[in-house]
Amino acid sequence: MAQPIANGQIMAAKTLTINGKHLSAEESATVLEAASEAGIEIPTLCRLEGLSEVGACRLCLVELTGSSKLLPACVTKVAEGMEVKTDTERLRRYRLMILELLFAERNHVCSVCVVNGLCDLQSLAQQLGITHVRFPYLYPKVSVDASHDRFVLDQNRCILCTRCVRVCDEIEGAHTWDVMGRGTNSRVITDLNEPWGSSETCTSCGKCVHVCPTGALFEKGRSVAEMQKRREFLPYLKLMREQRK
Repeated sequence: MAQPIANGQIMAAKTLTINGKHLSAEESATVLEAASEAGIEIPTLCRLEGLSEVGACRLCLVELTGSSKLLPACVTKVAEGMEVKTDTERLRRYRLMILELLFAERNHVCSVCVVNGLCDLQSLAQQLGITHVRFPYLYPKVSVDASHDRFVLDQNRCILCTRCVRVCDEIEGAHTWDVMGRGTNSRVITDLNEPWGSSETCTSCGKCVHVCPTGALFEKGRSVAEMQKRREFLPYLKLMREQRK
């Protein structure tokens, strides 16, 4: 069997087991990529094809035989003989807890959100069977920045996935977005915490708006459930950028 070739070099294949299913994957592949290739679904929120992996949301945690730690599948490379479990009672408990904490940390009111019914966070909560949140809501007093001519930043709905930061840096090349603060006080910001409309680096391309998994970033003029996110441009733009290097 011919080995896959990348950048003129032969890539070694690794054999592993995911949920009892024997698989092979390139040595550069992550557990998430290997699972996806085999049709095994692992939930994620921060990951998006065309952007770098950061392991921010921790929803893709998996169990690895021989390790007591839960590892993020999106940044864990495959290894020879690796045995992975992606759907256990322990993992289900952790994923439910993570989602509940995301809802409790900000002010998510789905009924009046521009992406109600189109939200990645909402959809994942429905898939995993969340019916209530066991943790006390923080109800933070966070801002809504509508200073931009075309777009709005609603910090109430941000889950700090950093998709906006990565697409602005890696695809658009502007690096308008970044993260300020620590823990529950972390916020996405434009430039040095300037109003979005005052940004001298923003190109108004809208990529950050369309990669956002929630209603934290949206187009002005959108009403409840009207903001459809379009992300099909990412893999193409990433390929074009790599070919120019």
